[in-house]
Amino acid sequence: MARIYKDNDADLSVIRDKVVAVLGYGIQGRAWALNMRDSGVKVIVGVRPGKSFDLARQEGFEVYSVSDAVKKADIIAVLLPDMVQPSVWESEIAPNLRRGMTVVFAHGFNIRFGLIKPPSDVDVVLIAPKAPGKAVRDEFTRGWGVPALVAVHQDFTGSALRTALAIAKANGFTRVGVIETTFAEETETDLIGEQNVLVGGLLQLLRYGFEVMVELGYQPEVAYFEAINEAKLIMDLIWERGLTGMLLGVSETARYGGLTVGPYVINEDVKRRMREAAERVRSGEFAKEWVAEYQRGAPRLRELLEQVRESQVEKVGEFLRQLMRSR
Repeated sequence: MARIYKDNDADLSVIRDKVVAVLGYGIQGRAWALNMRDSGVKVIVGVRPGKSFDLARQEGFEVYSVSDAVKKADIIAVLLPDMVQPSVWESEIAPNLRRGMTVVFAHGFNIRFGLIKPPSDVDVVLIAPKAPGKAVRDEFTRGWGVPALVAVHQDFTGSALRTALAIAKANGFTRVGVIETTFAEETETDLIGEQNVLVGGLLQLLRYGFEVMVELGYQPEVAYFEAINEAKLIMDLIWERGLTGMLLGVSETARYGGLTVGPYVINEDVKRRMREAAERVRSGEFAKEWVAEYQRGAPRLRELLEQVRESQVEKVGEFLRQLMRSR
């Protein structure tokens, strides 16, 4: 069974006299900074000039360049985009690290695939919330939180886990539960889940469901409601009640049709290809491909995104969303 840490397992006093620098003031960075400040932690923000810099200052934080924020901090939370992190690490973070500091990542990608190699005299930990930044902040302000993962990559001081759990508590994660993992497990499962299910698999399933009905002669608007719009309602049921609860929450006809036809459509061949995709993640092949794509300016990504944007399903969806928003 997984080790799960709760509020009683974490001690905020561990970081009460420390300065935490949040590097990046995007969706996650802003949520972390506000949450930790509300928890009584001394938080500063490191960011490049621009809208994020101005917003952080407007919201009452001391704002510095990334380099200066690292110099002033005891703990840094690296919440910059994955592909931006390596260059900023080399130019602004690594030269300013001091012996015994703690470096916190919210995703293990750059450590797992060797794009960032921290010095041996700092603690390196992972705190990965299992929700977008907006939910991290919203749930905290409601007095609750979102679940998260925690891992230790380097424990130079002997207190790396205690520090990580204190940061997690300051964000409300231990109110729900923080699962102990490794950088490799967090990174690989995150990528595999995104590609096979949450982003890649789900997107393609919805598109094909829509296209099959349209090709059979059904109205696109009706097909959109059946294949895509109602998917949210099903996912809400799963989130609230689990798989069995969802099945008991739909009609018997839907239950029987789903349980008999689902395995025919999403069959063992699909599972085999999912495993192949997963092995590409585990081997580092996907990371290598993505880094090369990003360094070229991501032309293939832009092309694929444009194909989705110009697809019939997206245009029908936009029309229906406008219709449902109008009064």
